[in-house]
Amino acid sequence: MSASTSEPALGAGDLDDPYALNPNDVQDPPKSWLGKLRFLGPGMITSAAVVGSGELLTATTLGAEVGFILLWLVLVSTFIKVWVQIELGRWSISTGKVAVTGYDEVPPKIGKRGWMAWLVLLMFVQFLTSQAGVITASAFAFSSLMPIGGDPYSFVSIGSWVAILVAIAIAIHLTNKYTVVERISTALVVLIAVFAIVMVFAIQGTEFSWTAGQLMEGMRFQIAVGSFGVALSMFGLTGVGAGEITAYTYWCVEKGYAAWSGHNDGSEAWVKRARGWISVMKLDAWVAWFVYTISTAAFYILGAAVLHPQGIVPAGDEVMATISSIFSTEVGRWGAVVFLIGAGLALFKTIIANVPSLGRQVGNTLAVFGAYDWSNQRQRDRWMRSIMIILPLVWGLFGTIVSSPLALVVLAGILNAVYLMGVAAATVYLSHRQTDPLVKDGKFFAVMLVLSAIAVFFVGVMGLVNML
Repeated sequence: MSASTSEPALGAGDLDDPYALNPNDVQDPPKSWLGKLRFLGPGMITSAAVVGSGELLTATTLGAEVGFILLWLVLVSTFIKVWVQIELGRWSISTGKVAVTGYDEVPPKIGKRGWMAWLVLLMFVQFLTSQAGVITASAFAFSSLMPIGGDPYSFVSIGSWVAILVAIAIAIHLTNKYTVVERISTALVVLIAVFAIVMVFAIQGTEFSWTAGQLMEGMRFQIAVGSFGVALSMFGLTGVGAGEITAYTYWCVEKGYAAWSGHNDGSEAWVKRARGWISVMKLDAWVAWFVYTISTAAFYILGAAVLHPQGIVPAGDEVMATISSIFSTEVGRWGAVVFLIGAGLALFKTIIANVPSLGRQVGNTLAVFGAYDWSNQRQRDRWMRSIMIILPLVWGLFGTIVSSPLALVVLAGILNAVYLMGVAAATVYLSHRQTDPLVKDGKFFAVMLVLSAIAVFFVGVMGLVNML
């Protein structure tokens, strides 16, 4: 069956088992750009995970701190990291494997397991603390709009909203279907991108309006005196991280890219199919890059235009309260309402994407350590469903009651920094040792991959130094 026909794009719901390379699933890739667009999807799930607390809260805060001068760094920091994501996706399509399975094969071995597999096991701590913060921040936004019990910032109101969001997240993912995750993620990503752009243009005509000259000034590749630390923070916090890069391989497999390419039998037909589906995957990654870069830039501009002139540099959830109050004054009540709804959805979107993304990474890691057989579809599906119920419940309880104790936050930061370094090193190793050379690109991509790996590794080193 040819993928260039009018057949609809397939997903995990259409394949018997996307993690098993069944010859019956093999199909030719689309040749036209329009045909390729019909088979995009994994990148939208990545975008849903990327544009969350880091972009809404951190990018806005960084814009508030330094103004427009570092706008160019939004583009650079997101662009340089995507090459590692693409290469790991290429490896996944070439081998039919997913990231944690590959990480276990990266030497040196510790107790018969790859050192990266042990690191992912330790990353469960980071998965806990980061998502707990995101779900409570989302609850904060919705509680500000529709408080439960009177006081919008009370334990009762925020706790109630956390419970509501947890229940929604669990309900969405009970089916454990790729197509459900893709469609919801795509809809939310488009909605948030439109929201961010609308908010940026909503301030035109107010005292916080921005000009084309300011945007051009922000694209001059310069760093103001004293803003180097802020620049490093932005470089580390925007774009895909270790978790998103790792999760992308699962979505590439579940979309069908690996199954449609088929098992590598060394034939010219396989090389042609694999290169074709890798081409689709690369387009998918770049479309996602464009979407989350535009969204991140929009949040940065909000901080630079609205907060920086006033000398306001809010932290954490204060970003939402501060900007919503300014919108209420300058644009009208509708502006504040729209901003809080959009902010809440942007944050909750991260949870929607990370429940299945982290659920797969956790499930794959437990399988690597012998909890069950990853190749057994029935066992894998049962474990995934259980994990995707447990994760949001634990995040909600932790975020509401524990409030991220310092020791766990510090440990999570250290682990995340090391994880970034490990993902960069593991991607280069797996590409060199396991990816079929016949499906690789030329020297330009090889150079960009090295630069990307160095950049991702540098972000990890920077994070580790900052934590220690």
